[in-house]
Amino acid sequence: MTADLEDTKRLLVGHGALLIFIGGVLGFGFLFFLMERVALWPFPFSIDVQLPGTYDAWRMAHMEGIVNGFGLWIAAAVLPVFPFGVKALKRIAWGLISVGWTIVIASALDPLFPDSRGLEFGGSATNQLAFFLFYWGVVLVMIIMGVIAWRCLRPHKQPD
Repeated sequence: MTADLEDTKRLLVGHGALLIFIGGVLGFGFLFFLMERVALWPFPFSIDVQLPGTYDAWRMAHMEGIVNGFGLWIAAAVLPVFPFGVKALKRIAWGLISVGWTIVIASALDPLFPDSRGLEFGGSATNQLAFFLFYWGVVLVMIIMGVIAWRCLRPHKQPD
């Protein structure tokens, strides 16, 4: 395996770890939302505060970080079996990294800002930002998966 491919796999693993970390941070937000206060043991104090958002928004934001991070780890593991050259594999990796970050950032906007689910165009600036981030991520992942499926499933000649 070439050094370039190893670097690309390492890049996917590193960004995956960061997304999982962000998912953990958002998990603390979810915990504090549920508790209706910020409290961390062993610190002997807490702050009574109700974080904005909804149960579903916090859970989704927390899980998006974890799922997208693990998705990048899976991509790093299967990258060597894709029938592409190293340059194309780097493009796929950067595309998947872009998808992971756009989906996680867009998901984090919903619990933090009212009416920012990003399901449709319009509304507040944070809703529009979430919409465009989701839009970019969803379109990009569909293109990447289509190209991978096409290249992996098409007939190819085996050397004699």
